Amino acid sequence: LATHKTPTKVRILDGINGNWVASSSNSIHEARLKAKAKRRLRKNSSRDSGRGDSLSDNGDVVRGTSVAPTSPKSKLLDRKSRLGKGRGLPKKGGAGGKGVWGRSGEVYEPEAVDERDPNYDEDQENCVYETVVPPLDERDFEKTVTPIVQEYFEHGDTNEVAELLAELNLGPMRSVVPSLAVALALEAKASHRELTSRLLADLCGPVLSHGDMEKSFDKLLRELPDLVLDTPGAAQLVGQFIARAVSDQILSKTYIEGYKGKVDCEYARAALDRAAVLLKMSMGGLRIDSQWGTGGGQQPVIQLIKEMNLLLKEYILSGDSKEAERCLRDLEVPHFHHEFAYEAIVMVLESNGEKTFKMVLQLLKSLSVSSVITVDQMRRGYQRVYMDIAEINIDVPRAYFILEQFVDKSFSMGIIDVKLRDLCPCRGRKRYVSEGDGGVVKLESY
Repeated sequence: LATHKTPTKVRILDGINGNWVASSSNSIHEARLKAKAKRRLRKNSSRDSGRGDSLSDNGDVVRGTSVAPTSPKSKLLDRKSRLGKGRGLPKKGGAGGKGVWGRSGEVYEPEAVDERDPNYDEDQENCVYETVVPPLDERDFEKTVTPIVQEYFEHGDTNEVAELLAELNLGPMRSVVPSLAVALALEAKASHRELTSRLLADLCGPVLSHGDMEKSFDKLLRELPDLVLDTPGAAQLVGQFIARAVSDQILSKTYIEGYKGKVDCEYARAALDRAAVLLKMSMGGLRIDSQWGTGGGQQPVIQLIKEMNLLLKEYILSGDSKEAERCLRDLEVPHFHHEFAYEAIVMVLESNGEKTFKMVLQLLKSLSVSSVITVDQMRRGYQRVYMDIAEINIDVPRAYFILEQFVDKSFSMGIIDVKLRDLCPCRGRKRYVSEGDGGVVKLESY
């Protein structure tokens, strides 16, 4: 009898449906492969949910058409969860992450006020918010206003100062602005004092009141003992400021009279007396508005030339070179000192005596040594005379001869260099035999 083996059938638990089924060894192997594939698919579901992976009916893994990101940058920008949990969707619906303010394209509208909110305050509905500038105290006032006045001394624009002061909350310190400006001008030049007088006149009305001006000058008179320590002539200068303020109608005409018999300080008395004298002189024709003068480039050229000529004439009469040097400095025109050298040499050419010749040489030597007139300005003054000597000779026949002597003396005293001396023009002419000199060419002499 032939013996036939039949395949062994084993009852196994179906891992997929949970039922006991009869299966051969091949079917067991296939079931294990399907279960392993499903476990692997569930494990990576969070990362691969968007790729379209699925199992076919046979248990094979079917890949979708989408391609997984391959670059590291794309992985970094992926907003999907990496914890293996969730459905694999972007966090917060795509509105989360660093630097993200909501979903793209989302428009925020004004949030309506909830009147049932416990923090709701009905009084805040009609509030108007404004920027409040706190008033300046004494310490901050000096730190803020002092640079404004010092810059004004450089540019001279009163409108800019008025705009800067209008932006500040001066409060009770408003009346201190004029006294601070005058105190700074006392230690400055005459041109700065003139600028200060103009500033006070322009600020009175738009920024400061007449009452503020009077309080400020009252403060100046009280502080004169301290101001005199730094500026010995402060009493006289404050008196001039008071007279100018009365002339500009900043102070009333009865301001000085209101102090009669009420002043105990000698410096305040001297200031008020100075102001009263200047106001009386103004009735006789003195212009108080020009008492400080106008220095620098603000003064017309013709006026500068007149003042330099007057300075030279006063020097010839007094012989005080120090006073002449001080007056030249007060003009504050170092770029125009070549005109002073020119006018001085022309005065020598037009004079007839040796006194002017020697005194002008001494003055130019003194100004050259003290560097009041620089080498460049001195050279330019001499060169201008060289250029105009032909016209000067029409009125002064001996101009060439006097200029040659003056230039030689200037070189010997160290006022000019040899190059500038050699540039001096001279006029020569032929003398004939009939003149008794044998026809020898000689320089013109008289």
